Amino acid sequence: MKLAIIGLANSGKTTLFNALTGQHLETTAYPTLIEKPNFGVVKVPDKRVNKLSEIYKPKKSTYATVEYIDYLGLTKQDADQNRKVFDLIKDADAIVNVTRAFTDESVPHPMNEVNPMADIEAVEFELIFEDLEFIEKRLERMKKDRNPSEAERKLLLRCKDSLAKELPLSKLKFDDQEQKIIKPLQFISIKPAVTLLNIGEEDLHTDREQELIEKIKECRKVKVDDLLLLSLCGKIEMEIAQLNPDEAKVFLDDLKIKEPALNRLIQASYDLLGLISFLTVGEDEVRAWTITKGTNAQKAAGKIHSDIERGFIRAEVIGFDDFISAKTMVVARDKGHVRLEGKTYEVRDGDIINFRFNV
Repeated sequence: MKLAIIGLANSGKTTLFNALTGQHLETTAYPTLIEKPNFGVVKVPDKRVNKLSEIYKPKKSTYATVEYIDYLGLTKQDADQNRKVFDLIKDADAIVNVTRAFTDESVPHPMNEVNPMADIEAVEFELIFEDLEFIEKRLERMKKDRNPSEAERKLLLRCKDSLAKELPLSKLKFDDQEQKIIKPLQFISIKPAVTLLNIGEEDLHTDREQELIEKIKECRKVKVDDLLLLSLCGKIEMEIAQLNPDEAKVFLDDLKIKEPALNRLIQASYDLLGLISFLTVGEDEVRAWTITKGTNAQKAAGKIHSDIERGFIRAEVIGFDDFISAKTMVVARDKGHVRLEGKTYEVRDGDIINFRFNV
């Protein structure tokens, strides 16, 4: 899973990137002209992998991973500058839009103005404008084609109409045929997005934080009734990420935080993309494998190796909770918790699977 972190200048997106990846990139309150994007791979926190590793004591434990990209800040009405960002994130699975909701007295006016709602709308407008401009150019080129695709032309006109009304393409429904047409076009506003409200330390766990969240949702209810909105303090999250586990726990306890907000971001991203994890266990390795919800057992086997998918016979399956309650696989089998499933079985989140195959 690849997530692109975007946001206006001074939103704190690089601070968030540092918190997620444990890197120490320089952060600045001013727009930068860096030409190299930053990449970081993060392990997906999974208590099930932790628990199974305690039981099996494997040589290694492998978690699912997320790749994050951080690049230039977006600039209002600067298409050339923003296109550099959009060209980079076209391959991303989803977008994290970091929105500023903190004050910084060291930053001069007007850069210190805090208006999350306006910033969310500004970023969305830039995404919409990029797609609209692309469609207009493509439609013009199609006029010169000898045999243009009528299906594509009709679809592009429908998309253009939505964008002209300032509605992102993520709000349109596309059938399977339309999905095939639209996928290679790599639209930006169609990507799933998490809006991340970056609040100040003084507002963490306060009425103001909740009021701000509700206000944003209420203002956007007409246009976007399913806005995925999370809040965190990027500065605190970066400090937590730079501590060792014991120190981090003390810090979290002092702030009355159950877990880093970044864990919630990763889980929200999984839910947004319809992703789940199944598990494989053994003395050599305990591992989490990421698949799309609804994937059948044979396709899931292909995540491990194409030979296992090709030679699939059966999947030996037990749910994580059933295994933990039984404590051992032997007891689980005696209780009838271990099942043999065929190739069409729909894998569930937390399934522990041993694939039987013959090549």
